[in-house]
Amino acid sequence: MPNWTRLAQASLFASTVFLVACSSISDVEMMQSKNYSYRVKSLVMHFTAVNYQESVDALVAEGNVSSHYLIPKADDPSYPYRVPKVFQLVDENQRAWHAGISYWQGRSGLNDHSIGIEIVNTPSCQEDWPVDASAQAVIPEIMGAEKNRDLCVFPEFEEKQIQLLIKLSKEILARNPDIEPTAVIGHSDIAPARKNDPGPKFPWYRLYKEGIGAWYENDSLMHHWLAFNQTSPSLGLIQKALGTYGYDIVATGRMDQQTIDTLSAFQMHFVPWQVTGELNNQTAAAVFALLEKYFPTSYVQLNNIYQSEVLTAQMKQPQRIDLVQQYQLSKVFPDPAYQTPNEVRNRDLFKAYKGRGELIIETDGAKSADIFINGQKLGLDEFKQLQANKVSIHKRTVDGLNSLRVANIQPQGATIKVSIPYPTLADDVKPYEPLFQKVDRLINDKVKNGFPGATLAVVHKGKIIKRSSYGYAKKYIANGDLLTQTSQIEDKQLEAQRMTPEHMFDLYSNTQVFATSLAIMQLVSDGTIDLYKPLQYYIPEYRGSGREVIRVKDLLAQASGYADTLELYRPDNKYGEYFYSQNKIKTSRLLLTALPFDSFAGSTQQYSETNFMLLGLLVERVSGMPLDEYSQDKIYSPLGLKHTSFNPLKAGFSKDDFAATEVFGNTLPSNADFPNIRRNVLQGEVADEKAFYSMQGVSGHAGLFSNIDDLAILSQTLLNGGGYGDVKLFSQATMSQFLSPAGQSSSIGLGWKLANSDANKGLFSSYASASAYGHEDAAGTAVVIDPTLDLAIILLTNKQHSKVNIVEEGAVTAADSFETGKFGSVMSMIYEALIEFEAQNQLQHGN
Repeated sequence: MPNWTRLAQASLFASTVFLVACSSISDVEMMQSKNYSYRVKSLVMHFTAVNYQESVDALVAEGNVSSHYLIPKADDPSYPYRVPKVFQLVDENQRAWHAGISYWQGRSGLNDHSIGIEIVNTPSCQEDWPVDASAQAVIPEIMGAEKNRDLCVFPEFEEKQIQLLIKLSKEILARNPDIEPTAVIGHSDIAPARKNDPGPKFPWYRLYKEGIGAWYENDSLMHHWLAFNQTSPSLGLIQKALGTYGYDIVATGRMDQQTIDTLSAFQMHFVPWQVTGELNNQTAAAVFALLEKYFPTSYVQLNNIYQSEVLTAQMKQPQRIDLVQQYQLSKVFPDPAYQTPNEVRNRDLFKAYKGRGELIIETDGAKSADIFINGQKLGLDEFKQLQANKVSIHKRTVDGLNSLRVANIQPQGATIKVSIPYPTLADDVKPYEPLFQKVDRLINDKVKNGFPGATLAVVHKGKIIKRSSYGYAKKYIANGDLLTQTSQIEDKQLEAQRMTPEHMFDLYSNTQVFATSLAIMQLVSDGTIDLYKPLQYYIPEYRGSGREVIRVKDLLAQASGYADTLELYRPDNKYGEYFYSQNKIKTSRLLLTALPFDSFAGSTQQYSETNFMLLGLLVERVSGMPLDEYSQDKIYSPLGLKHTSFNPLKAGFSKDDFAATEVFGNTLPSNADFPNIRRNVLQGEVADEKAFYSMQGVSGHAGLFSNIDDLAILSQTLLNGGGYGDVKLFSQATMSQFLSPAGQSSSIGLGWKLANSDANKGLFSSYASASAYGHEDAAGTAVVIDPTLDLAIILLTNKQHSKVNIVEEGAVTAADSFETGKFGSVMSMIYEALIEFEAQNQLQHGN
């Protein structure tokens, strides 16, 4: 059919439709229903962030955005008229594209049912990282309204602009009576994660005084502020209150990014003198005062919840919460669950070492009892009432498992509670010195040939039987010259610093086990974390692209599907400039919402730092504490550790307390260059770039510093089954979960490396038992723990603090070639020495 024929037919069809439509209109009779409402439900205020001409280009030209009205600025050089006036760009009955992805009071996509007013105003913003490249394509003419800018200067709106805005807004509200006062809002209110317009200088209160929009009553604000100063409302309650008012916020009870964004938007609107994104009592009072005025029914419900929180806080206030001592064994005899004495339940097992140990007896009316350790009765005096009776059992204990039995409690009907602390370490180095001469010769020989330094501790059967240091804590200056008598810095002669057992080391990826894994083991043991729940259960924003199926267990088992390397601290990282971050908040957001996977979850077990970066965020989210604070308060301080810390230079230590690492900072390989790159010798600063730059020194994968003494205590805690002295970190059952093969590989547990395959022989040596576990880092630190032999070996080296060799693959340190830095030889020699020592003892005694 020819084109002209089609055109003719189309024209005839259109004419027919038109005639039918016209003829039918005259037959329609209006019968007004009472069940209707107006289409427009909200009025949204914006600033353009650019001048008049750029605003017109963006709002009028095809292919960009739009708005219903534009109010210019008189002193704008690009404005061609003498007197400012209002321009209508889109009819109010038509849909303008001004709101984008948005939400308010149960409605999403506000373009469909709102009127937008754009006001020319140009804030000046400066970021501490470049604008994300991927965002440049999104209407670059009005990018000034985008969020995530660290410093913005917001200019005042012109008086004539405000007068025009007031007149226009009143007319709009008269034409659209369904716009409630609480529905006169800013772009930042309906899209708090993306937008900050119309900014904190927008005159919301002045508009309210003209009958436009909402504001709280001062008396109500003061009333709630005074109440909240006595008992602050919970974060979860304020999240619910903000959601009730209209914001798109999920009540997570956590200070997550959505909450920071929403609080910032609310503060720009109602508390513009205090825009921090943080929850304070003034902001909370403003939320409640608004609800009391505009949503009284919901206010009553939320206020009742608050009163319940006040009552709960008052009930807890008089109580003093003391730390409860938790021992490896703490049991009441006879068992109160049974009415009659039960011979099966009057006994138990505990771990101890020969010649050591005590038990603590607390009584409830009992004056005496027969207590047997390994079948031998203790000679006990009559019990002292109302206090703990400490009894030494050192004459009856043996290495390993010991038996406890309780009988003949007098008088009948009385009970006693028997508690036995976990074993603690004793020093016994001197008798074992001859055993390790071979190890000493090996390490000292490598030091003579250029290996920088090391410290070594061996824990065996509850004793530290070796505690040694070798070489130098620091021997190079930043230009690569040796610190010798010939080195001159500011006319002062400097010598290399000798290594001591007290020196602290950058643990690199051993942070994963001695900070993050221990924290999660503790949180699993107390029921806070379930290994089989998805990460999204604890961190709701971790979703999309398959994130919903990633379990906590998958991250611990290196089975999440993330790539092995992550260089977000570099603008030229492999994911693009959008993923560049030297800011922990931004890095966390990228990790949780944007970082792509490298493979399917569970398809392979591939080591990735991302897994433990996410696990560190998990600890922070569920505990409500930064990872460094949690580790310090819940693990290191209770154990009495004094030399284990993140960001230790901020914790009172000096650089001389640390073994130095990279000589040239982060400049290797030789072509490395990125913003804020370090070129100095690193000492007391975490070397890992991701931890230092992207996470401000505190990350789940790196950042922890410690020494052999503190790691010996942590190792003994693990050998004890989760406790040390009167401190219990986690249960033996939890340890069993973490130390069993996870996934396809028998060499990977949950966080820990396992010795029950050939894959990790370079760490464990051929002598390690199948129950051994531990971790090592290629930068020079390693720990092996072997429950079968009741043994722990801690080898800390600063092998990165050495000369640099340029090879085809790039730059490597000279110490990489030394056996000391490969761990296996040292581990083998220590195992061999102990195994041969035990064998000779048995042969000599005819066993």
